[in-house]
Amino acid sequence: MKTVLQNIATCLMALVVLFSTMSFTVDMHYCGNELVDVALLKPAKNCGMDMQNDASSSNTLTKSHCCTDEHLVVEGQKELKVSSFDKLTFHQQVILVSYVFSSINLFEGLEENIIPFKDYAPPLLVSEIHLENETFLI
Repeated sequence: MKTVLQNIATCLMALVVLFSTMSFTVDMHYCGNELVDVALLKPAKNCGMDMQNDASSSNTLTKSHCCTDEHLVVEGQKELKVSSFDKLTFHQQVILVSYVFSSINLFEGLEENIIPFKDYAPPLLVSEIHLENETFLI
């Protein structure tokens, strides 16, 4: 259960970093007050009204264009926080790394339980020494 939650948290943090540094542009094309097209990765398509106005430009009266294009630019974060590990000298970095490795390995257990006396048989009891000497532990 703990590893599943750790994996989920790791993925979420990676997505937060990805989306905070990503930038994108949204193109929108309006014809009058009506939204005609929205595009995320390519330019928005025209409704064709601009070509009709260019073709009818032979008239002496100029017509106002009813179409507008909007560009929404979302800038991502350019630089992430610089780690304070780079500000340490080489000697301080060596001491810090050796301290971390030694503290991690300090509480690490053995892979198998070692019993040093498993090959030896216990001594044979000839008599009970406590009963013979009449010494009882209370």
